[in-house]
Amino acid sequence: MIRPVLALALLFPLSAFARQDATDPVAPRADDRWTLGVGVSAKDTAYAGEGVRLRPAPLVNFQGKRFYWQGVTLGLHLWQTPNFSLDAVVSGRFDGFDSGDLGQAELAANGVDIDRLHERDEAADAGLAARWQWAAHQLHVRALADITDASGGYELSADYGYRVQWGRTTLIPGVGVRWMSDDMANYYYGVAPEETFAGVGYQPDAALVPHVGVAFSHPLAGKWRLQGLLRYQFLPDELADSPLLERDASGAAQVVIGVARGF
Repeated sequence: MIRPVLALALLFPLSAFARQDATDPVAPRADDRWTLGVGVSAKDTAYAGEGVRLRPAPLVNFQGKRFYWQGVTLGLHLWQTPNFSLDAVVSGRFDGFDSGDLGQAELAANGVDIDRLHERDEAADAGLAARWQWAAHQLHVRALADITDASGGYELSADYGYRVQWGRTTLIPGVGVRWMSDDMANYYYGVAPEETFAGVGYQPDAALVPHVGVAFSHPLAGKWRLQGLLRYQFLPDELADSPLLERDASGAAQVVIGVARGF
């Protein structure tokens, strides 16, 4: 499994918990090549018995002429204009879990034997990303495939955000959707027959997962900023019915907040 140490070394700043998209609050200012800071994430994953997942979130962003490190993504501009970019990207995926982090009683109530439950590995994806920006609007589309052979699946996503200035605070409310292939959905939400007491597994099909959120950034002293993200994703029935999740699970919420400085 790609554990947090490797995740930090690769791509683990603020939006590691929210996938880099049009609601990214951590993009460097125009005159800053680097943004460095620290934050924390609280995420309700909806996995049975896990509760809220807390993780530290070092904030690291770099913007070069061709290469960038932005959130959980390393990217290379293949084609770039003032309002559009097409990039080759590698991105971290942190949807996995350790079986010991879940609740034995909650899983047993769903028919899952925690002693036979396999871990779901965290992963890295690679693919293409396109971003359009016009006025206060942002649209980000990505096509990514698992290159670590954790799930062997792929994902298509689209995110839209609209930048609003409220006094000194920048807000970016946004909506988005991601389509997970059946391999990816089954890996993170499916259960093999040998992982259950009755020998009956659960295998979801491909799933469409919408989400809403708002990112914010507020200037502090000097080049310091307070920034964060609130986000909620809605789980479709294919995923919400998974025996790995709480019985009443319908979505997953997360809050990320931190302070960072531009250089």
